[in-house]
Amino acid sequence: MALTLYVETDRWRAHQRSVVAEFPGLVPVCKGNGYGFGHDRLAEEVSRLELDTLAVGTTYEALAMKDRFSGDLLVLTPYRRSEEPVPLPDRVIRSASSVDGVYGLVGSRVVVEVMSSMKRHGVTERDLGKLHAALDDVRLEGFAIHLPLDRTDGSDAVEEVIGWMDRLRAARLPLDTMYVSHLSGKELARLRQQFPQTRFRARIGTRLWLGDHGATEYQGAVLDVTPVAKGDRFGYRQQKAPGDGWLAVVAGGTSHGVGLEAPKALHGMTSRAKGMARAGLATVNRNLSPFVWDGKQRWFAEPPHMQVSILFVPAEAREPKVGDELKAILRHTTTQVDRLADR
Repeated sequence: MALTLYVETDRWRAHQRSVVAEFPGLVPVCKGNGYGFGHDRLAEEVSRLELDTLAVGTTYEALAMKDRFSGDLLVLTPYRRSEEPVPLPDRVIRSASSVDGVYGLVGSRVVVEVMSSMKRHGVTERDLGKLHAALDDVRLEGFAIHLPLDRTDGSDAVEEVIGWMDRLRAARLPLDTMYVSHLSGKELARLRQQFPQTRFRARIGTRLWLGDHGATEYQGAVLDVTPVAKGDRFGYRQQKAPGDGWLAVVAGGTSHGVGLEAPKALHGMTSRAKGMARAGLATVNRNLSPFVWDGKQRWFAEPPHMQVSILFVPAEAREPKVGDELKAILRHTTTQVDRLADR
């Protein structure tokens, strides 16, 4: 019995095809935990889509993926001279975000990242004059710009890209290929219209793999059910049951990512108030689990264990049985499942 990611395969693949059609030249991204699906599965899907390039996060991911995918591999993390050398084939393309990084990649295939309003990494406008000499010793695959998801200042993503295209052109640098992130199909069409000689390639992960929320569902199997009365002690910390009901032991614990939550940016008073409420409940050991039973998200009886979670199911709810499966509301990028099952 396991924590399972169920995939409605036909629906999921239909969504993939729609994204590929919207973004010609798309470069799919497979990094981290493979967006919940794992690297093996996503490599299989990219091959099925007959795409020529796959983007990964690190050189270690490229090393693992080189035997799973036969096309080009684009490493998104920029090269640093101090990094551990990893033996990679010639079909691996490295990213560089500094002139020094380009000089360190002599003979390699290279994509040069420019500094966007993300301000994460990238060459700046004042670096462009120094790039000419550095590019002589590498095989330039193009430039890249990684854009923010939200633009709270009202600025235009396309105009930001155009600004960089103009700077690169003024510096007499080649504009054959530009890799972009976080643009819509319409925004990309605007760029293609303005720069018909440039090939724009969208690097897409979340929208490609997770864009159809209804195509996937996590479920945790019930391993044991124990009836409890109000005041009964249980668990590692011997807390008291808050009422009559059942303790349901469900597959899915901290090793799966259950109970682990990435920080979120809160916008507006409502989301902030909800965050404060959750924090207040946590101080009295009241934490809502991601598992849903009988139409409601259920409370953790105590913090999740390594491979299972113990939930308190009140007597007024339907009694869970061993072998039942509970829907789990989990974040794909932080979840490791026991198995993936196609439907």
